[in-house]
Parts: sequence; C-alpha cells; structure tokens
Amino acid sequence: MLTTLRDTDRDTTPWSARWSALAAHRWVRFAGPALVLLLAAILRFVNLGHPASLVFDETFYVKDAWSLFNNGYESTWPDGADALFAAGQSNIFTTSASFVVHPPLGKWLIALGMAVFGADSPFGWRVMTALVGVLAVLLLMLIAQKLFGSMLLTTIAGFLFAIDGNAIVMSRVALLDNYVMFFTLLGFGAVLMDRDHHRKRLGAWLAESRDNEVDSTWGPALWWRPWVIAAGLAFGLACSVKWSGAYFLAAFGIYLVVVDALARRRAGLPFWISGAILKQGPVTFLLLVPVAVLTFLVSWTGWFVTRGGYSRDFADQAGQAWTGALAWVPHALQSFWHYQSAAYGYHVGLVTPHPYQANPLTWLFLTRPTSMYYQGSSLGENGCAYATCSEAITGIANPIIWWAATAAIPYLVYRLVRYREWRVGLILVGMVAGYLPWLAYLNRTVFQFYTIAFQPYLILGLTLVIGLLLGIGGRAPRAETGEGSTVGLIVVVAFLSIATLVSAFFLPLWTGTQVPFAFWQMHIWLPSWR
Repeated sequence: MLTTLRDTDRDTTPWSARWSALAAHRWVRFAGPALVLLLAAILRFVNLGHPASLVFDETFYVKDAWSLFNNGYESTWPDGADALFAAGQSNIFTTSASFVVHPPLGKWLIALGMAVFGADSPFGWRVMTALVGVLAVLLLMLIAQKLFGSMLLTTIAGFLFAIDGNAIVMSRVALLDNYVMFFTLLGFGAVLMDRDHHRKRLGAWLAESRDNEVDSTWGPALWWRPWVIAAGLAFGLACSVKWSGAYFLAAFGIYLVVVDALARRRAGLPFWISGAILKQGPVTFLLLVPVAVLTFLVSWTGWFVTRGGYSRDFADQAGQAWTGALAWVPHALQSFWHYQSAAYGYHVGLVTPHPYQANPLTWLFLTRPTSMYYQGSSLGENGCAYATCSEAITGIANPIIWWAATAAIPYLVYRLVRYREWRVGLILVGMVAGYLPWLAYLNRTVFQFYTIAFQPYLILGLTLVIGLLLGIGGRAPRAETGEGSTVGLIVVVAFLSIATLVSAFFLPLWTGTQVPFAFWQMHIWLPSWR
C-alpha cells in the first residue's frame, strides 16, 4: 500500500513539460531573455574606455570616422597621429583625401558616438560598436524564438552569444565587422519573416482562386513581399559597411528563389521550376537588389556632396572621362566607379604578411586568434602587483562554445539531407554566406575575427542541436513529443556550466584586464595562440 502511494505521489511528468508549464507564466517567459540582455550589456560596456589608446585597426577606423564626420570624406593625418589623438588632439586631420577601401557607414556610426561623447573619449570611440553588440544579442534571441518557438532555446542562444569571447571583443573595439554581423543578421531575420508571410499569402490566394491556370495569374502573391524589400535594405546596409555584405545578398537571393520553387511544388502548381526561375525570380531580384544598391550609394552621400574625397574629380581630369556609349554618365558616377575599382583591386591583391593573419581553412578550428592589444608591465609599473603582468585583448572565441558549434555543422548537413528541415537549411545558408566565399581568398591577408559575421549562425545551429538533446523542436522521436531524456538534460546543463566557467576564465583576456603573466600563459591552450 505504501509503495502504491509513493508511486502515485511521484511526479512522472517529463521535465520539459514541467518547464513548458512554468514558462507559460509571463514573468518567467521574459525574465531569461531580459537577464541575458543585461549580462550582454555588462560584458560589453563595463570599462569600455580601457585601454585609452587606439588598438589594432582602430588606428584606421576611428580616425577615419572623425575626419569623415568633419570633412564629409576620410582624410589624412600627420605622422605620429595615434599618440596625439589618444592624448586629446583630435582635430589634427588634414583636408587631403585618404584612400580608404571600406564604405563609410560603419565609420559614420563610430563617429556618432564620438560626436556625443567627444572625439577624445575612448568610450565614445567604442560605444556604438558595443551598443550594436548588445542589440545583436537581442536580435538573435528574436530570431531564435521565431525559429524554434521555445523561450528556453531563445534564452540559451542569447546566453551563448552574450558570453562568447569573439562577440565580446568585437563589441569592445571600434572595428567594422560587428556592424556587418548585425546588418546581415537583420537581413536573415527579414528572410525568415518573409517565409511565413509569403506562405500564408500564397495559401490564401490559392484557396480563393477558382482558376485552374493559377500559375499564369500570380499577381498579388508575386509582388507583395515587403520582407524581401526589408532584407534588401538590411543587406545593403551591410554592404555599406564592408563589401562582404554582398555575399549575404547573393546567397539569400538564391535561397529565396529556391524556397519559392519548393513552395510552388508543394502548392501543386504546374511548371513550378520555370515559374520560380522565370517569373518569381526576376521579381525577387527587383525587390531585393535595387534597394540594396540604392542603400549602398546613399551611404556615400558625404563623398558625393563634397569635392575633396579620394578620386572625387577623377573623371574631370583630361582624358579620364568615358567616351562612346557611356559618355552620358555623370562624371561623379564615373569617378565613383574608378574609386570602387581601385578598392576592389586592393582587396583581392592584399597579401601583406601579418603576424596574426589566419587562413580561412583554419577559422572553424580557432587556431590563430587575433591579438588586438597587449601590454606587459613589471612590478610597480602601471599598477602591476606581481613580478610581471599582462594586459591583453585577444579576439578568441570561447573555445568550448566554438568547437561545439563547429562539431555541430556536419550533423546539421546530415539533418538537412536526411529530414530536409527548413530551419537547418536556413541556418546553413547563413554559414555559407559568411564563410564559404573566403575560401576563394586563401592567400589573402585575413583574420580570425572576420568570423563574427557568421558566428550567429554557428550559435543558432548549436542551439538547434541543444534543442534536440532536450527534446524541444526538430524531428527526433522524443522531440516530436516534447520528452527530453535525462541524459540529454545532463549533457546540456554540463555544457552550459563548463562554457560559463570558461568564459569567466577568459574574460580578462577579452577586456584588457591586468593579470599576472603566468595567468595569461594559462590561456595558451594551443601553441598558435601566442
């Protein structure tokens, strides 16, 4: 009798179902993401003004941003400008044009922080980059919620991104790549929204149609794609920071045509391939690409409305203007084309050796992180309380998170082939857009921190696998019933705990905190990390 009572009293409800019941409460649903967002802000903003000097490529982008803000174009600086600039002499730029190879939007955003907090404020140099880093965590959580429909997985995805070292470092230095990551992630979210929007409109239109030749009268569902326009705007903003945003524009443009073809086949439409390629494809192009190109051109407004920018008057010089069929093109656009051609030549030909360059083939293995800043001190120097001290800002991801996400990629490919899951396919397109094009530039001087552009998709892929272990989402047998295994729960809790401890261990190397030199050495897990 006692045994029977105990068996009756025992709660046999699957833990995932109990979590779902708890998460139904509004305060629980939003407490997790809110705390993650707060944690992301703390890790990115606390002591953001340290070091009070230009680190790594800040020497280019911060000074370019300030001359751009004042002149409307990037201009040159005198020799020794870094030390003078850091000491508060911020208005020593000239009016002579500087040859810069990246579009201006990211520098305009950096300049906005400098305009508010002062050009002599290191916090001002970096505040917009940090803000965008926090907003990226929020955006990733919104996307995760839309993808997985689970507040638990949403919180996990945001948490992993919030505590990762690559994401933290790239939010604490005034470089351009964090902006590329944010705008391309925004475009990814727009493509995700378009999927549901277009599917619902297609279904409603087909339900109302009484015409068997529906594919020939595809008007309303063909053109009304506001989220595609939004994606074009977002990818155009990314291109306005760095040209690499164009990879995302191309990859997701192809993706839209492919999924449109599959949607037509599921709807039972005749000529579904030709209809997608010859009809919906051109429309998608017109909705996506022109707005991206226009956005890119608008970002160069400062260059167009002033006269001092690099190559601004190139076509006005004798013998430089186009002739023949293109002679009608305004000289400003001719000069702009010449400038962009020169920038392209620089990009593809950049092979200058650098001690921290990292071959793209090694990016997923995290073999050569970028040292952004390092300062060694002796006892009593710069507040050092040990025989020797180190201050470092190293662009290294949390190794546990990074390697786990890398290991998840082959499994995601398998799931795409085996189950044809659209979520997996969409995530992998983000990876393809952010990573694969760089394999064409194996001899070019590139760096590990470029990976921030595709890191959100690594995190989403890892989160999907975590969801399968927990029995949330996906097509695994337990996942369909919402019954997560105890082993899966233990694995996920152990992984998140270890990842948290590793982030705490590496945090000083992500924030430039002074530590004993021996402690710094403890973080050299691979010889190539030195």
